[in-house]
Amino acid sequence: MIQIPYVEPVFRPPSEAYSLILQVTIGCSWNNCTFCEMYTQPQKRFRFKPIEKIEQELAAIVAQGLPVRRIFLADGDAMTLSFRRLKLIMQAINRYLPGIQRVSSYCLPRNLKNKTVAELAELNEMGLSLFYVGCESGDDLVLERVNKGETFDSSLAALQKIKAAGAKSSVMILNGMGGRKYSEQHAVNSARLMSAAQPEFLSTLVVSFPAGVARYQQGFGGEFEALDQAGLFQEMYWLLDNLELDKTVFRSDHASNYLVLKGSLGRDKPRLLKTVRAALEQPGSVRLRQEWMRGL
Repeated sequence: MIQIPYVEPVFRPPSEAYSLILQVTIGCSWNNCTFCEMYTQPQKRFRFKPIEKIEQELAAIVAQGLPVRRIFLADGDAMTLSFRRLKLIMQAINRYLPGIQRVSSYCLPRNLKNKTVAELAELNEMGLSLFYVGCESGDDLVLERVNKGETFDSSLAALQKIKAAGAKSSVMILNGMGGRKYSEQHAVNSARLMSAAQPEFLSTLVVSFPAGVARYQQGFGGEFEALDQAGLFQEMYWLLDNLELDKTVFRSDHASNYLVLKGSLGRDKPRLLKTVRAALEQPGSVRLRQEWMRGL
């Protein structure tokens, strides 16, 4: 087993289950989104990890002789690092692990404002080729309510820059984020954002509040009403129905989802819409994830 002194807790996308988690930053530099409780612990105060420490960890990994094919750069905001520092990290990765197939990272849209397409293309050539972008919504009002610090335009600009650099993006949209009042506009504008960006991967999670909804409610002036199952399915139907994607791998299989959906958009759009419609109109006809099986 590879032993690395992580600052816990550590989070990663589900698709990075077999990747080496290399913690190059601690916490999140923004850390103001009212729906996110991942980096609120005192030990997760945002900071950079020195390049010397990262190199020591890479050397320890090599010394243990275990195969590493993919690396995920943690924590939640590694792409806030400067191009210079990211380049040093990628050079170290390639020096210690020359057979690496892919390096990926979470990426806030704001992280890319001061990085050029040429810089991202250079990082892509070095192996940093996949960015998990938490857009959460394409609706500016909902984004403002949850204090995301992003807009439709800032998210689209970041996704377009990633594509122009030859890298790939995996976008996350939060089902139920606008509550009952803003459900339809959240879905429609999120679909509009994705249709404009054409990401390689798209996934949906269901917003949840394990520590309570009070903080989230403040942004909505107390008017947030969480969606029930039927409301979540209706919102998913609006999202899918308005998506105009060419070759995007779509997944709604995170543990937070009741309804598991997988396909390629747009090829599988009719099939996915049919499944969601059945879940709405014929309760019990579609297998759902049980409440006890759900989680973050």
